[in-house]
Amino acid sequence: MTEVSPLQFNDIQHILLTRTPAITGRYEFLTFGTPAGGRAWLSELLDKVQSAADVQETVDSSDRWVTLAFTWTGLRALGVPEDALASFPDAFREGMAARADILGDIGANAPEHWVGGLAGEDVHAIAILFSRTDEQCRRSIAEHDELLARTDGVRSLSHLDLNATPPFNYAHDHFGFRDRLSQPVMKGSGEGPTPGSGDPLEPGEFILGYPDENGPVANLPRPEVLSRNGSYMAYRRLREHVGRFRNYLREQGETSEEQELMAAKFMGRWRSGAPLVLAPNHDDPNLGADPMRNNDFNYKEMDPFGYACPLGAHARRLNPRDTAHNMNRRRMIRRGATYGPALPEDAPDDGVDRGIAAFIICADLVRQFEFAQNVWINDKAFHELGNEHDPIVGTQDGTLDFTVPKRPIRKVHEGLPAFTTLTGGAYFFLPGMNAMRHLASL
Repeated sequence: MTEVSPLQFNDIQHILLTRTPAITGRYEFLTFGTPAGGRAWLSELLDKVQSAADVQETVDSSDRWVTLAFTWTGLRALGVPEDALASFPDAFREGMAARADILGDIGANAPEHWVGGLAGEDVHAIAILFSRTDEQCRRSIAEHDELLARTDGVRSLSHLDLNATPPFNYAHDHFGFRDRLSQPVMKGSGEGPTPGSGDPLEPGEFILGYPDENGPVANLPRPEVLSRNGSYMAYRRLREHVGRFRNYLREQGETSEEQELMAAKFMGRWRSGAPLVLAPNHDDPNLGADPMRNNDFNYKEMDPFGYACPLGAHARRLNPRDTAHNMNRRRMIRRGATYGPALPEDAPDDGVDRGIAAFIICADLVRQFEFAQNVWINDKAFHELGNEHDPIVGTQDGTLDFTVPKRPIRKVHEGLPAFTTLTGGAYFFLPGMNAMRHLASL
């Protein structure tokens, strides 16, 4: 077995290893007009960014948490030398917008429709400002605005305010589904996996500078300070068409029970989080809320034909578990939050933008994130289905289907509408604490 170097918690930004009890916040997207301005902005924020060690010690007493990350063009705008810039992987250098065809970001999801300037090359950095309270959130935003006002050569390109809107909270999306139910666990992190979540994985699957499941990792960014304790983040802003989703359920089911079952078939879980494999006919909120049970299942033995959880359901595509080859090399860490006001249950669609703004964190954008997008989410032939994408987050143009296996005759829902639309995205480098000090002192 590969011996894992102890994780350097003091040098790892907290978002990689911890989930803070934030209920609100803001994503601020920044552009650097001058290298000196970008470095001055970064220098001012260094003492406000918490490491994983900081958060572990103060999570109960802290009320705000700051994370910083940079695009490849942002690193160049800070003054990173060309030889160091060239040492980063191709996907990160090209950026998410340039790889839209690979990711299936076409049609309504294409970069030309993205908001906030995220499709352009002048997105240089993101400041993730999470807060425990609305009051602290306002204070964090005001302090950052003051920093921008006194820092020449840096400006906000756009921002997205986050919220946990009733009747849901940060653990639910606007469709009402419980989120954050299946996350990988790293060796050396101090956490243990819940039943069914898989064995702890080598840290190098998620954090640069450590062995991954195949051993030591070569071809890391240079200089060495940039290759230690950092990672890559794929940012995805997904607008959720809640009214459209509810209308479709009403069209497919005469009773509320039939509608809820249809929603669960799309997701692979009931809204409570209870998995269909363990609760195929009726929701079980106690099961959904129990971390010792709500992931304790497989597909190959317990539901090989998809009679409980359809083969193309969202949860089954994004985590195929024992039906996927080399699954340990595809796992990713997910962070993020909801944005926009909740749509009241009986209200018609109001046209307001609401959805999820998520980060997918991994050590290899191609092997992990882009593979999931290309092969799991947007491959028509996933599990030999033939004409389907992920029903929740896949690219939909009205020509694709969704199959619900059933005895004696399966049900095929033809011409599935798009329930979500991608409205922005970017690839970010999440440096370690020492790497940020290096960038600030260039």
